[in-house]
Amino acid sequence: MEKRKIVFLYTELATYFLACIEKLLQHPEVEVHIVRWAVNKEAPFHFTFSENIKLYNRIDYSSKQLQKLVASIDPSEIYVSGWMDKDYLKVCKAFKNKIPVIVGFDNQWKATLKQRIAVLISPFKILNHFSHCWVPGELQKEYAIRLGFKNENILTGFYCCDFDLFHNQFLANKEQKKMQFPHRFIYVGRYVEHKGIKDLWRTFIELLNEESNDWELWCLGTGDVPPVNHPKIKHFGFVQPEDLHKYISDTGVFVLPSHFEPWGVVVHEFAAAGFPIICTDEVGARTAFVENNNNGYIYNSGDINQLKNVLKKMVNHTDKELFVMGENSVAKAKQNTPEIWANKLFTLINKHNQ
Repeated sequence: MEKRKIVFLYTELATYFLACIEKLLQHPEVEVHIVRWAVNKEAPFHFTFSENIKLYNRIDYSSKQLQKLVASIDPSEIYVSGWMDKDYLKVCKAFKNKIPVIVGFDNQWKATLKQRIAVLISPFKILNHFSHCWVPGELQKEYAIRLGFKNENILTGFYCCDFDLFHNQFLANKEQKKMQFPHRFIYVGRYVEHKGIKDLWRTFIELLNEESNDWELWCLGTGDVPPVNHPKIKHFGFVQPEDLHKYISDTGVFVLPSHFEPWGVVVHEFAAAGFPIICTDEVGARTAFVENNNNGYIYNSGDINQLKNVLKKMVNHTDKELFVMGENSVAKAKQNTPEIWANKLFTLINKHNQ
């Protein structure tokens, strides 16, 4: 059987990406090679790699060595995350007219000066390196079209959660939450300004001061914003994905108050786990996984009053209503899974080889 070799020129790896790779490797004719940057200190994930993945550390290769490495692999397809690594771009340019060379990015189209310049120079700096692009969702697809990619060469759904891991949590906790829905909000993310974490703390405390309720707020993450001290707000630090189940079982509603969030895979994760979701209009993943009054609420980023109103709505819902919202989240989460992800990539290889 002839092997279909796929090279991923990656920046920062994530566990959800590796879940997709595992599904890809279920196609016996696929061989996966990953070149990766060093682990981000702000998100120190522990990775376990399948023995079928051939792994290379970016730091070990000069520009010429990298080109020689990829040429020796003789890939059927190349995926590169973004266009920030100039040496990755040299590899892409060398293969662009021979095999599918796919670029991924998560930038939403905002019509900024920088993006308008990118559109102007795209034919000489972007389109001449890549044949396809693979973006998370519709907001990024608009940017891809403006950059000059043809509609038929744009894939969506690149960011995909480890669906089984989170959906199994929904199944495991389903009966317990049906009987007694946990009155706890949960935030998972870095403690940095643009995540809006201070908005959430301030608003939650104001809500408690205005009218007493039995809800708590659990926060998982680390960063340069110091944790607020309040008896009903608990901080647990950075938690590895495989340990999230301890917190998922005891919490009920997920909140992502970001001022800036190109996508936000965590929204997909908690939708798969059966959580009603609150997020801002800056969160890209809202377009796929959050619908107002169906499985959650979307509010204007930075608007404290709107945030307070949607928190209050959740507090005032019955346990039964909250559980149904969580089930609605699961239905939305099923729109993208690692199986769907892997099949998209495999289909593209087959189409090229026909």
